[in-house]
Amino acid sequence: MRQIAALPYRFEGTGGDAAVRVLLVTSRATRRWVIPKGNIAPGLSPSAAAAAEAEEEAGVCGALCPVPIGAYRYRKKRGSGASLMVDVDVFPLAVTQELADWKERGERERRWFSLAAAADAVDETDLRDLIRTFAPAQFRAAVRQARHPQAPQGRKSVAMFSWFQRLLPRTGNFFEMFEAHAATVLAGAKATARLLDGGPATAEHIREIGEREHDADDITRDVLKQVRATFLTPFDRGAITALIGALDDTIDEMQSAAAAIDLYEVASFAPEMRDMAALVVDAARLTAEAMPLLRDVTRNGDRLHELTERVIRIEGHADEVHKAGLKRSLKEFGAIDTLRFVKERELYEHLERIVDAFEDVADEIDGIVIDYA
Repeated sequence: MRQIAALPYRFEGTGGDAAVRVLLVTSRATRRWVIPKGNIAPGLSPSAAAAAEAEEEAGVCGALCPVPIGAYRYRKKRGSGASLMVDVDVFPLAVTQELADWKERGERERRWFSLAAAADAVDETDLRDLIRTFAPAQFRAAVRQARHPQAPQGRKSVAMFSWFQRLLPRTGNFFEMFEAHAATVLAGAKATARLLDGGPATAEHIREIGEREHDADDITRDVLKQVRATFLTPFDRGAITALIGALDDTIDEMQSAAAAIDLYEVASFAPEMRDMAALVVDAARLTAEAMPLLRDVTRNGDRLHELTERVIRIEGHADEVHKAGLKRSLKEFGAIDTLRFVKERELYEHLERIVDAFEDVADEIDGIVIDYA
């Protein structure tokens, strides 16, 4: 999905030192700070559509650059419950007129922000970075100010200082990446459960699962890069790679299940399949709860063991549901619709592999607790 947005801006003052301010509006549903955005209306160019959104949502007009300065991504909640990725092209709009009345005046609040404050106010990471770098001169000044004020001056001494910095031990941000991956897995599990609920939005749920799997792959690659580049790691390197690999297997199996559903065009699902999907969501929830606790294994060892034991019990219960579902399918379709039975048997196998993958994650967490608590 692709949308367009306007970044309304103005200068306060004159000359090269003029400060840039940008206009944000609140979203209608969540009241978050956002920039005016929307879909490209038929018959409009992307830049003209962005100008129309700025006037409709923020009540501003001006000179809009026809070339986007960049793009950002966010997830849009659909009526079906799916959360799909949207790419938004951002067009800068030099505001020349602020309207006293506009179409969505009663639904939104508008406010001018400094670049730094606007970047802090929005939620989307890519949009935050885009706003921060909007005015190059201000951005360079901020970077210079943020650099180490006590660093020795002079070309040779700065180079020596940078060389020394590179020798300092690094611990990486593994915990943040574990938690981000687990959150992605949980979102994928919820999308899998919505998929197995059936209904007309099958394609949206399949697409979301694929997007979540791609997000998880990106995090996994970052972890593996960090392992190679980090001097000091919180756990043994083998434990880190095994844990992120086990986490990644869970959402890989979800994507495999979604691909099979797409291939066979399955539209209705047995109660046991929906039960297994619910177990997947619960296992993902427990896994997401466990990740932050790894920051202090000694203090949280007992709770981590409780969580992993629950995941293992879920896996055992999923085996029972799997067997019951296969028996039902064989009884109903084995003799009269063999192809239907073969399809359902494969889907049950995919669902079982998802839960098995969560058990592998629990085993890796237990190993970390045993070694480091």
